[in-house]
Amino acid sequence: MIYFENLKNTNAPWFEEIKEALIGVLDSGWFILGERCAQFEKEFAEYHESRFAVGVGSGLDALTLALKCCEFPLDSEILLPSNTHFSAIVAVLNCGLIPILVEPEIRTYNIDPNLIETRITSKTKALIAVHLYGNPCSMDQLVQLALKHDLKLIEDCSQAHGAELNGKKVGTFGDFGAFSFYPTKNLGAIGDAGGLVVKNEQDAKKIRELRNYGGIDRNHINFVGINSRLDEIQAAVLSIKIQYLNQINEHKRALAEVYLKKLNSELILPVSSSKATHVYHQFIIRSNQRDKMRAYLLEKGIKTEIHFEVPPFEQAAFQKFFNSENYPVSRKIHKTVLSLPISYSHSEAQVNEVSNCINEFVEKNGL
Repeated sequence: MIYFENLKNTNAPWFEEIKEALIGVLDSGWFILGERCAQFEKEFAEYHESRFAVGVGSGLDALTLALKCCEFPLDSEILLPSNTHFSAIVAVLNCGLIPILVEPEIRTYNIDPNLIETRITSKTKALIAVHLYGNPCSMDQLVQLALKHDLKLIEDCSQAHGAELNGKKVGTFGDFGAFSFYPTKNLGAIGDAGGLVVKNEQDAKKIRELRNYGGIDRNHINFVGINSRLDEIQAAVLSIKIQYLNQINEHKRALAEVYLKKLNSELILPVSSSKATHVYHQFIIRSNQRDKMRAYLLEKGIKTEIHFEVPPFEQAAFQKFFNSENYPVSRKIHKTVLSLPISYSHSEAQVNEVSNCINEFVEKNGL
């Protein structure tokens, strides 16, 4: 069986280091906002050539805290892609703001810069750029649009740790870069965890307070915040794995190259700009026979996933926000995408096997 993801195998190379780090946390007796969190924040900021990084409880919290930091008026509008994971929309709604969906580019799956101005109104306050599947957005255009319309620019980098555009890491183009360290991410913890790269010192200080109920100490709060603190266990694990992030990304890029060379060229395969470094959190193909292909692969002992099967505008929780709108590009993507195995624990031989099975399916059944 070729599993889509096996976290035990993925983390096996660092098992002894992680075990030693966990024992160190237990021995310290300090479990929240301690030296290990501060150390990882320093390492994460340095990795991004940024002055400020803040560890938080999850990727959702990272987006929420970025929005809360801005203190937008209630019912302000926030632009984001119509094919993103629903967590970004949850963050917007939890801050009392209105999500406005913009269709993606059909080939890159990222928000289409050419459609953004058609969705801007006097109530638009921010743009969330989601670097979906590990592929950087067209940040040069998005930065210019944000400046032109005086919008805050928040990057959702949850699937794009270490991805670059023109040699600059995603998360450093906008005002905030929000990251999830969910265990399956390229830089994954062993539980829920998240972080932010922040452009200026004032915002970094404010987010440090917002993540801690709204204050620096236990007796005083300056803001109405939340409880979202990166714990010492997750910080210790992340400090180990960030040393190997470039290695992890290179391994996934090498597997992606095998897919790109081996898979039937008539399939719809990932594309990215020549100026971009795609880190392939997911390797996405598209087929009108997606479900039949997935079943065929499972029969052959190959597990795949769908990211994401139900588009956000069809989620029951969001019906009152999007029920009168249509998103044909996003619908087409959600009906046809299939995610192939591409974790750090997969080998080129396994990727070759997956490719051969897909090509066999295409020869028998078409696209």
